[in-house]
Amino acid sequence: MYSVSALGELLIDFTDAGTSAGGQRLFERNAGGAPANVLVALQKLGHKTAFLGKVGDDMHGAFLRRTLEENGIDTRGLVTDPDAFTTLAFVQLSPDGEREFSFARKPGADTRITPDELARDVIADSRVFHVGSLSLTDEPARSATLEALRAARAAGCVTSYDPNYRANLWPSVEAACEQMRAVVPQMDLMKLSDEECELLTGERDPEAAAVALLAKGPKVVAVTLGAGGAYVACADGGREVPGFPADAVDATGAGDSFWGGFLAGFCEGGKAPDEVGVEDAAAYARLGNAVASLCVRRRGAIPAMPERAQVEELLAE
Repeated sequence: MYSVSALGELLIDFTDAGTSAGGQRLFERNAGGAPANVLVALQKLGHKTAFLGKVGDDMHGAFLRRTLEENGIDTRGLVTDPDAFTTLAFVQLSPDGEREFSFARKPGADTRITPDELARDVIADSRVFHVGSLSLTDEPARSATLEALRAARAAGCVTSYDPNYRANLWPSVEAACEQMRAVVPQMDLMKLSDEECELLTGERDPEAAAVALLAKGPKVVAVTLGAGGAYVACADGGREVPGFPADAVDATGAGDSFWGGFLAGFCEGGKAPDEVGVEDAAAYARLGNAVASLCVRRRGAIPAMPERAQVEELLAE
């Protein structure tokens, strides 16, 4: 059985890599895509995972499939589309490691997965099924995501969600809010950033946003606070969990690495979502904070995910 399977975007992050001798900006090819990042973080922590999605029949798609397989992720649910190009994201970094995105996705292969192409046996054989919101931006991927969630709930999977808002992939803020909020009632576990609180709930304050989300269906909510760590909330209360100090080189994948660590903690805890108390959630977040702290110290997302031994060493300090 898989600890976690995930559906969504698998793409190339062309990450800012300085300038050439001629003064032109250089970009480094890294495998990325939020759901895939989460799975690699989980694999590095010792959990069995599987990915569902679509890439193009091109050099980038082949590279991405190979990257997942080299990281131990089951790719039976990864479809290759001969008629669409693999999605590309160009990531420009500021001096403090923050990012600005530009996407080549008109359409990208990741938006073209259909309900008929879902590896339903993989979903059914998963403890947790995870999605983001980038698979909700366009059809047919939106219908595939909604169908996958129905299948996951029918199979008794725990459902997990990270909205991962990217403004330039939505036609409008209103459309983004509508689609991102629509799936919240179907979720058991949810992670969002402090910057996404208002989009998802109308509340800017992380604590107020978490309370609002708990009222809509999720049993456990985690709000990432950048270098500050995370705020977690469940039925018996909420708590801020401080992060680990780090000299950030690249924030790409920071939230995904946190959620990979959090889901690892959840799977290892062995509790149902409605049994998770604030002490449990804080412990999962501490593990997530450690993974994220190590991730941001290196370039890229997938290449920067830390090994279990590194995480345990940081936790023991």
